[in-house]
Amino acid sequence: MTTVAGELAPGGVLRAAINLGNPVLAQGTPEAPRGVTVDIATEVARRLGAEVEFLCFGAARESFAALVEGRAELAFLAVEPARANEVVFTAPYVVIEGVYVVPEDSAIVAPEDVDRNGVRVGVKDGSAYDLFLTRTLQRASIVRGAEGVDVFLGQGLEAGAGIRRPVEEFVARMPGVRVVQQRFMEIRQAVATRKGRQAETVAFLATVVEELKASGFVAEALRRSGRLDASVAPPV
Repeated sequence: MTTVAGELAPGGVLRAAINLGNPVLAQGTPEAPRGVTVDIATEVARRLGAEVEFLCFGAARESFAALVEGRAELAFLAVEPARANEVVFTAPYVVIEGVYVVPEDSAIVAPEDVDRNGVRVGVKDGSAYDLFLTRTLQRASIVRGAEGVDVFLGQGLEAGAGIRRPVEEFVARMPGVRVVQQRFMEIRQAVATRKGRQAETVAFLATVVEELKASGFVAEALRRSGRLDASVAPPV
């Protein structure tokens, strides 16, 4: 444990990057964040016998940058090949669905209908679904911005991408649009740390995640934060 604590909590403090831009995983303010990622980081620090410091950001790409640049030792990110060159992931702790929003009269009724010439998709720059759609869409084009639904609406695009619950909330208050109910991806959220860690450190994080899933800790954290739109990932 000495090696693990030295790598993850140098000086007795675990610095954890928290993405407040994903309301499923974190809520609150930079001064008082809360949510499942905050709870997991706090528990990891407790097991290390360390304090926890939260570095809060508005987007996943910012959390990722803080991790790889050494400003944070832990981050909560979607598992994506584009990130795996620089970070090590645990198995997922939660699974979130990515869905499209389209104009109400759109001919798009299923995710596969989106990948056509002339279809423009709004995405949140650097998000998990940005990376996924960049990798998988062959004909449709991607338009990036602060939020996928805002780009979709502001530029009159053919589709917008996002996490199911926020997209459904957007549609509920915005007439003339609808959700494509079938998901286009399953976003697997995991704990991440920089590559180059000792095997003992990677194993420690993997074990903690599996224990927190099995014990009901993750499910209770989601319930407590009111985010029942995410599911606890299956054990590995």
